[in-house]
Amino acid sequence: MGLREQKKQATRAALSWAAIQLAVERGFDNVLVEDIATAAGVSPRTFNNYFSSKAEAVAARHLDRSVKLADDLRDRPTDEPLWTSIRQALLAQLEPGPEVVEHPVGDRDRWAAGVTALMTTPSMQAEILRAGSLAEAEIAAAIAQRTGTVIGRDLYPSLVAAVVNATNNACQQHYIRNDAKVDVKRVMSEALDLVEAGLPEPSA
Repeated sequence: MGLREQKKQATRAALSWAAIQLAVERGFDNVLVEDIATAAGVSPRTFNNYFSSKAEAVAARHLDRSVKLADDLRDRPTDEPLWTSIRQALLAQLEPGPEVVEHPVGDRDRWAAGVTALMTTPSMQAEILRAGSLAEAEIAAAIAQRTGTVIGRDLYPSLVAAVVNATNNACQQHYIRNDAKVDVKRVMSEALDLVEAGLPEPSA
């Protein structure tokens, strides 16, 4: 990846994270595009070069991390078991990017409440569904490439991608429901253990 593309990705990530932070702290309806651009250190025109709306900017974080997950899957050793590769790629996407390190969240309880409120905003729900569909398609393409299957002809890559997406979403919801007080990496590992085991019923 060239320096220009790296800078573009960094700007996109900074805008998305700024949108998330402001929407969580102030409420989605109380944030303007100008606020997001200022927080990210760019102009509103630059914001519009990357996103068509603040909802798209918020949802972009999920989409971009899923695209990276798909790229990581393609880069894993070809002789590595598929679910080992999926585990490593999913855990890697939980590492905070530089924009998060530079602008960490504040009070965890307020953050969890703000995220919950954000996720119930109708415009955000629609955008998250759209981003999730795009993300799932990226993951399915990576799985098809690894397994020698063909999307549209074979069910397998789309089915596995749907499971990966559902696992990711379930872990995020579990994290939010527990007020961000759980180790999300541990939760993800436990979820993948259950999926790989065939989702056995919990013992009484």
